[in-house]
Amino acid sequence: MKDDPDRVRALAPDQVSYWHALDPPGYIGGPRADRSGGLITFETGSVEEAERLVAADPFVRAELLESSWVKEWTVKAPDPARDLRTAATGPVGR
Repeated sequence: MKDDPDRVRALAPDQVSYWHALDPPGYIGGPRADRSGGLITFETGSVEEAERLVAADPFVRAELLESSWVKEWTVKAPDPARDLRTAATGPVGR
């Protein structure tokens, strides 16, 4: 996160509302314990779709993140016959 706590606090409710309204499958997200950034994981049909969702995130649009990325993550399920493919994004803090 960029060092702009007033803007972060002002946009945090919009960011939470954005992801809750989308409710993508497999969504898990939250801030780091030190509030320097966070991590969001969710499932999509493609990396491109994940990139579109992340690009519309209020923190991304407001350029409050020092950086962010979208990576495909292959989760190894307990049942080896079932691999789950999940797109993940995580804003990088300072």
